Amino acid sequence: MTIQFPSRLVKLLGKQRFPARTILLGGCALTLLSGFACSQRAPESAGGIDSGNPKAAAERTAAADKLYQQREDMAQARQSVALLRQARIEDYASYEIAWKLSRSDYYVGDHTDNDRERVDSFREGIQAGQAAVKLHDGKPEGHFWLGANYGGSAKNSTIASYSSVEDIRKEMEAVLKLEEGFQAGSAYLGLGQLYLQAPRMLGGDRQKAITYLEKGLPFGKDNALLRLRLAEAYHQVNRDQEALKQIDYLLAMKIDPAFTAEYKEAVEKGQKLRGELRARSDLSKEGRQIGKGYVLGLASGSEQQSEHAV
Repeated sequence: MTIQFPSRLVKLLGKQRFPARTILLGGCALTLLSGFACSQRAPESAGGIDSGNPKAAAERTAAADKLYQQREDMAQARQSVALLRQARIEDYASYEIAWKLSRSDYYVGDHTDNDRERVDSFREGIQAGQAAVKLHDGKPEGHFWLGANYGGSAKNSTIASYSSVEDIRKEMEAVLKLEEGFQAGSAYLGLGQLYLQAPRMLGGDRQKAITYLEKGLPFGKDNALLRLRLAEAYHQVNRDQEALKQIDYLLAMKIDPAFTAEYKEAVEKGQKLRGELRARSDLSKEGRQIGKGYVLGLASGSEQQSEHAV
């Protein structure tokens, strides 16, 4: 390899007297450094993105998948995030690693009790989701987990909620266009939850929420969170009997081992809601009985007054 010295440097060297050996060694050092830099350059993919070490990345991703299956234990969920971060460094061009990091970040952000960790997790989840969408805009996973992290961030920040409603809707609608039944109707769940929880001034609409959740049922009859959110939506519009039917179905449904964590969460909240609905129903019955007794008492009193008048 030939080293080209700048002309000004050549003139400067020409005016100075250096031992030939010094100049020779200097040239050799430059040659060696240039060769070292070239040898250390990371390989690039065809798209010009650093491909790093795909084999090591795949091993870390596989290990992260196993940890994510045990995500009920937050230590396992956090370790899954850590491994996926390392995997992204090894293979930055991997769509799979990007969306899986976004997914793990969402779970940690949605379940942690630490406010700082929650904010950081959703922020990283959004960044990883955006990277996934950029790598493969025509696949649903990146759009879905990007939208989920937007939603998680919005729940914990008033500023984020104002800016994220449209972002969430956009990503979930993108999933529906790409794969309507993705993950047992989860995009319909995302939209239903958005319209159920958003303030009315930001587009919240309970009836629209119910419409989306009901559309998801053909794709996710055993989607525990979908059943739970539909029960909550029915309850909010005073359709309590239909809410109870959803909860009863939830409690009797077959568990998908891949979503055991979500099923347990839905069951816990579903049982709590069922207790509230039954207590409300009992109060309503008691109120009707009291009202009926009051009416009968008035009628009896009127009859007695009539008899006295006669």
